[in-house]
Amino acid sequence: MQKRILVVDDDAMNLRRAERLLKDQYDIVLAASGQEALEKLRQGNIDLILLDIAMPEMDGLETFKHMKESSINIPVIFLTASGDEDDVRNAINLGAVNYLRKPFPPKELLNRVAAGLEKT
Repeated sequence: MQKRILVVDDDAMNLRRAERLLKDQYDIVLAASGQEALEKLRQGNIDLILLDIAMPEMDGLETFKHMKESSINIPVIFLTASGDEDDVRNAINLGAVNYLRKPFPPKELLNRVAAGLEKT
């Protein structure tokens, strides 16, 4: 059975790109907001989450905090376009398994996803 990856990003182009890169090896679930991601997490088995940090309404860090409060312990790789070291540090301190700066090289995404899934 393929591993399921939840990709969370408010940018539809980023969602399509991640899906295109990962769909041959994984079952992909997409969410366009933190709130939608939390709903999808309640619905089914997810093995790893790619979570954008900068999103309107509920950013990735807040979404991750809600996951932790709900005892959802799924490996998370944060995605960031900002390169803000504080964002990256906060993500790692919260328990993220890794992070990727956007735009990311396809091979780097595949490598980090594979490494993150080893932690499940």
